Amino acid sequence: MALMLNFAARSDVGMVRTKNDDSAYVGRYLAVVADGMGGHVGGDVASASTVLDLVHLDVPETPDPETVLPDEIQAANLVLNELVNANPKLSGMGTTVTAMLLTGDVLQFAHIGDSRAYRLKNGVFEQVSKDHTFVQRLVDEGRLRPEEAELHPHKNVLLRVLGDSDASPELDVNQYPVEPGERWMLCSDGLNAVVPDSITERIMRGTASLDETAEDLVETTLAHGSPDNVTIVVFEIVEHDGAPVPSPTDELTEISEPAPDTGQLTIAAGGDLEASAALIRHEMAKRPHLLVGAAELATQTGKIPVVTQRSGEKRAAAILTHKTPAAQAAQEQEEFEAAGRRPRRWLVPTFLALMTLILLAVCGWGYLWTQTQYFVGNHDGQVAIFKGVSQDLGPLKLSHLDTLTEIPVDALPQYTQQRIDSSLPARDLAHAQTMVGELLVTAKQRCPVIVPENPESAGSLPVLPPYCQETTP
Repeated sequence: MALMLNFAARSDVGMVRTKNDDSAYVGRYLAVVADGMGGHVGGDVASASTVLDLVHLDVPETPDPETVLPDEIQAANLVLNELVNANPKLSGMGTTVTAMLLTGDVLQFAHIGDSRAYRLKNGVFEQVSKDHTFVQRLVDEGRLRPEEAELHPHKNVLLRVLGDSDASPELDVNQYPVEPGERWMLCSDGLNAVVPDSITERIMRGTASLDETAEDLVETTLAHGSPDNVTIVVFEIVEHDGAPVPSPTDELTEISEPAPDTGQLTIAAGGDLEASAALIRHEMAKRPHLLVGAAELATQTGKIPVVTQRSGEKRAAAILTHKTPAAQAAQEQEEFEAAGRRPRRWLVPTFLALMTLILLAVCGWGYLWTQTQYFVGNHDGQVAIFKGVSQDLGPLKLSHLDTLTEIPVDALPQYTQQRIDSSLPARDLAHAQTMVGELLVTAKQRCPVIVPENPESAGSLPVLPPYCQETTP
């Protein structure tokens, strides 16, 4: 029998902040929490943009279920980079992401930052995510005890987030087999910063409904002072036999949202923000869901700049239908012949010759354009910069090696290796070099640390790979 999610969610600005930088979405198959950062202008944009770029995954079936969630999060990260390029005031913004996608009887999990995921299954309550913070690294290395971490002055320093600081951030990815009855909770760090896990567990176990769970967790956070925004998503795995399943949130999310007219769709495809927000509201109104925080504000008001544009363009492209030139020509030919007329004989060869010239011009321009592009890829096991595009056109190679680095691909994390094998596109050569620099830092973090037992034996130590050796200017 098919599985799906029953859910509840709530977000609150807290007792100190004046703006909610958190965003969250939960539906029948997708749950995601994002905690934005970046000061006065950036946090809400980062979290809302990322969440809205993932909502289209809330469907019963998705292609490539084991990779689609991290791939879409990486794509959302590229959007954040584009937003910063378009508006430098957003520079430095970023967001955490903790997301779960139900595919069959497995929850696909992807995570970066310090938002958290908890599970209550078979009577066991546990945290399944790991914080990507400086203090958590000290705990993992045995240099700090967990109880000391709560009082550390740098406990909120993040080591990994989505944003314009990393072209390909490393995500934690996992799969969790699920069964009916188990409960999950996703939250921003506004909860665990002031509410101990023991109280969170008591509420998760003791509340009768999911709505009551989300409400109690937020109210408890506010009662503890809540210096930060707090966002809670709770869901339960349930069986679904195909019949409509009522939910306490259905009457909120199934209110009819009028479809934008053709003019709005055309504008949205060109980048109109209000029409893009209308498209997203119309799509999400078709299914039960909850959207809270900055993402909800973005779709309701359209007042957060450029957040909805990319998602709107994706949906406008799916909704709009265009006739190809060939189909249009075929239709005109049928109408011409139906009227009892026949085209003159010279028109056909002239038309074919003209189309051939246009095709050759387009192909030539297209090839020249490919030679202005760059990407980072795998060249015989080494990270390399290529000029061109990663696809080939039959026997025609559309790329060639520009720069070969000393970084072995197998020195990088597994997920990063997969990304390099499928190529990482860059805006220009400078961007590609920046990406290589970031990959070098990642590779060096995985270098072996060799400490001689005594100075006399230092000369017999094994030589480190070139990329691990320190260089002097």
